[in-house]
Amino acid sequence: MSIKPDRYVGIDHDINGGMTTIGKIIRDAWVFDLIPETETCANWNLAGIDALLQKVNAEWDKYGCLVSRLPPELAARHQQIHDAAIAKARAAGWSGEHETDDED
Repeated sequence: MSIKPDRYVGIDHDINGGMTTIGKIIRDAWVFDLIPETETCANWNLAGIDALLQKVNAEWDKYGCLVSRLPPELAARHQQIHDAAIAKARAAGWSGEHETDDED
């Protein structure tokens, strides 16, 4: 039995270069300017992450949860933040294959 930590390590120290569920929440929070891009959420507890998720979901709901429905400035910000994160994660050895393993 593994014991899960009760505090988040921060997106900059997360596994898979931050390509995790919590990492996506944080990047989307940056896109919607809910937290500054300097905020890694290091040492946040689960309740704090969950509260951020609720805010992120409320923002996505305004756009039908589709990047294609974001206004141009938000779409550009989304692409910039997520493209940079993917490049960084790939440089750290992440391939993205794990996320699509169940699609075969």
